[in-house]
Amino acid sequence: EVLATRLHQASPRANKPFLKVNCAALVETLLEAELFGYERGAFTGAAKTKVGLLEGAHGGTLFLDEIGELSLATQAKLLRVLESSEVTRLGSIKPRRVDVRFVAATNRLLQDLVAQGRFRQDLFFRLDGMSIRIPPLRERTGEISVLVEAFVRDACAAHEQPIVKVSDEAMGLLLHHTWPGNVRELRNVIARSVLFCATPELRIEDIRIDGMGDPAITSS
Repeated sequence: EVLATRLHQASPRANKPFLKVNCAALVETLLEAELFGYERGAFTGAAKTKVGLLEGAHGGTLFLDEIGELSLATQAKLLRVLESSEVTRLGSIKPRRVDVRFVAATNRLLQDLVAQGRFRQDLFFRLDGMSIRIPPLRERTGEISVLVEAFVRDACAAHEQPIVKVSDEAMGLLLHHTWPGNVRELRNVIARSVLFCATPELRIEDIRIDGMGDPAITSS
């Protein structure tokens, strides 16, 4: 999401809308309503017309997070929008022209999903204009210390406490952890560790990497 935001900000569409949707967070019917919009009376509860994200992002960028979670039916409808640059609201027969830049993200290998019949090959090739692989945090260890300092400042500000210093030993532990949860995990670990830190320095025994809140276990 951060990278998608930067791509939008660095593009000629920067002064146009930047909208985003998590394809894994909504059930199929709600996702279609969010993407395509609907006319009043299109279904039970549709008391008024709603403009979908595809129309709302006209001239700008639509970020489709976790696109690998889309159902095949929704994939087919999205492909049609990509091919025709037109969107039809639910309950309408009138297509509307849209000019949208699509940025999609996934933590799955779409090629594997295509081979399994769970992702349309034509949609994959239509979306795959330019691919950018974001390495996991364990492959970007040079960024960890900078992120730690930023997250410590944020956590201290949130709890209205003085900024704590991170000891060299604690930073060493953070640098050598594999971070399967990537930046989200690092942020949560720092927030949790700062919360329970009782001294002006975040020491190695204060670092709580385990999700249950236990101090990190280290060995020599």
